[in-house]
Amino acid sequence: MSKTFYEAMKDRRSIYAIGNGSPIGDERIQEVIKQALTHVPSAFNCQSASVVVLFGDAHKKLWDITKETLRKIIPADNFQPTSDKIDGFAAGHGTVLYFDNTSTTKSLQEKFPGYADNFPVWANQANGMLQFAIWSSLEAEGLGVNVQHYNPLIDDEVKSTWNIPSEWQLIAEMPFGEVIAPAGDKEFLPLDQRMIVFEN
Repeated sequence: MSKTFYEAMKDRRSIYAIGNGSPIGDERIQEVIKQALTHVPSAFNCQSASVVVLFGDAHKKLWDITKETLRKIIPADNFQPTSDKIDGFAAGHGTVLYFDNTSTTKSLQEKFPGYADNFPVWANQANGMLQFAIWSSLEAEGLGVNVQHYNPLIDDEVKSTWNIPSEWQLIAEMPFGEVIAPAGDKEFLPLDQRMIVFEN
């Protein structure tokens, strides 16, 4: 990876125009994901965040499931924009599915009842950090990435199709692929509206 951490963080954007190609091989993609999965922090080192990586026909199958699920609930005369959007994700090279292992979270709630209400929040925080780490790492490798949230609508069929453990809760879907078109300009709020510093 030729980019520094700060460069990768700065350059990470939502890229929606993605293609089936990739500047790196699938083994390298898996290695990037494994590194993030290993080293991203979690409360009590619980490591409840889990991923499923889909390539090829499995990647396309996910977006077929998503399209057909949405077709059942969106009126036919309004469905074309949704269909086009899903086709854009399916055009990518692969998808990372993010899960929380709820059995891990529940066991911590039982073990530390004083923190019970916090563990689901902490699990979501850890999952968000994992998404950011993988997103930035894939961007640094030259891939275009975005994040979607079609859960819980697609949860049951996704779990059934890939025999995913019932206690894994789907959190997000991250399609990725070669960059066909860059993201547009991004606006930033003044930092003095978002950051307060005390020196004494």
